Amino acid sequence: MINNLLKNFCLITFALVAPITLPAGGIQKSLNQDKFPQNSNEIMLNSNISLYSYPKIHAKELLMLDVGTTLSVLRNWKVSKSETWVRVELASNKFLDDPNKILKGWIKL
Repeated sequence: MINNLLKNFCLITFALVAPITLPAGGIQKSLNQDKFPQNSNEIMLNSNISLYSYPKIHAKELLMLDVGTTLSVLRNWKVSKSETWVRVELASNKFLDDPNKILKGWIKL
């Protein structure tokens, strides 16, 4: 009886304490923990440029981006030595903007 009581007490204690120390448990190991990737880049346009559906000059033009638009760089695509495309995402408010608004596309650098 006491042996079962001791086993149950140890099992319950472990079940309550152990998940706290796991990565998804809830204890924050460091207050300076990185929450965003280090390699994320943002660019600001200094001229009007077209946003394309895929990295080809004959691709469908999704929209025209104005000077001063801020974009987050998602990836680069080098077609040749002289032709580089960048997959970008427009800044938006996901709660207030239209859900059908185009947010991602390709620009030619």
